Amino acid sequence: MGQMEYQHKYQENKTGFMTKRKFNRSNPLRDITGKNLSSGLIASTLILTGPALIVLEAAASGHFTTEQTINWMFAVYFFGGLFGILMALWFKIPITGGHSISGVAFLATMTSQFSYSQLIGGYVMSGIFILLVGLTGVFTKIIKWVPKEVIASMLAGLVTGYVVKLVPAIKEMPLVGGLALISFFLVTRYSKRIPAVMAAVTVAFLTLLFSRNLDISSGGIPFIFPSLQMPEFTWMGMLTLGIPLAMLVLSNDVAPGVGALESSDFNPPIRKIVSISGVFSVTTSFFGGQCANIAGMMTAICAGQDSGPREKRYMGSFVSGVVLLIFGVFAWKVVPFIQSLPQAFVSLLGGFALISVLHSSLQKGFSGNQYPLSALTAFIVSISNVSFFHISAPVWALVFGAIVARTVEK
Repeated sequence: MGQMEYQHKYQENKTGFMTKRKFNRSNPLRDITGKNLSSGLIASTLILTGPALIVLEAAASGHFTTEQTINWMFAVYFFGGLFGILMALWFKIPITGGHSISGVAFLATMTSQFSYSQLIGGYVMSGIFILLVGLTGVFTKIIKWVPKEVIASMLAGLVTGYVVKLVPAIKEMPLVGGLALISFFLVTRYSKRIPAVMAAVTVAFLTLLFSRNLDISSGGIPFIFPSLQMPEFTWMGMLTLGIPLAMLVLSNDVAPGVGALESSDFNPPIRKIVSISGVFSVTTSFFGGQCANIAGMMTAICAGQDSGPREKRYMGSFVSGVVLLIFGVFAWKVVPFIQSLPQAFVSLLGGFALISVLHSSLQKGFSGNQYPLSALTAFIVSISNVSFFHISAPVWALVFGAIVARTVEK
């Protein structure tokens, strides 16, 4: 072994011991394990199913052309995936990229009210607003003021609704859901090496393929090379589109994503996460997409205990990003398959993926005695899913939970 290779493979740490940490850091693919690979694939599957359909519905509502629809699909998944890849490799923590699901749902009601160029202008202003929030450090100050018990309880309330959907999903698809559930419990009981969630999802997919005829005969959207889109800026677009969209991204994606990282005992660079989300969102807007940012639920999955050793969980975000990036390039081919998946099956995937997140969040939120009422307040507000002034329940959960912690339980 040459001297240079030895120096890269081994590095003396502060205590004088030799470690392979430097080698793995310069060769991140060595940190891929069955568990973080599983988490990455599951996280990407969630954002490739329902959200992709909402994008198509919103595009149809706005009477988008085929080229405009392709631009939208390409932009949010390509740049969302690229965001996750770069952030995971840069910071070595599971910052998972994607686009705002709630943002797409919001746009489904707005695309018919603006011209296409005005929509692009609104997206650009939204990204700039997110960037300014990140640069000023406002978001960091808010998060640091909130106790970790409140953050964990907020996350628990947020994912509870997804996990609860397991029950009606299994009722609607008893064969698929039943076999997946049995495999989940069997692997949990008898195997420590195979991720139980991956086993359940694999069994569910195989059972679905053999028990149902999925209609994937559609030719899909024909491929057109993505192109730059020109924005039109209006005051109405900023007030009714740009700012509300930014608030949705910050409250429904950035806050839960950062909260998930904090809850899993990571130390996320909050200002950089928000600022880079803004930069990527501005870039994405010029290709017809509304945003590209840290994805809340996907980050929660990749940061959870099911993703394996804590120092290697970042590779789950990397895997998810690679899948999203590839999907963005080939979206016009894969959309017909996604459209053929039953909604109950998508709910099944989400429920299994977030079981461990719910379990660990409840433990961290309610195991201590310092902030019991604050944690309960955050949990109840978050699970209510009620929003005011375009600010979603998770953010209100953090606000009210922190107020109770700093006043009543101080």
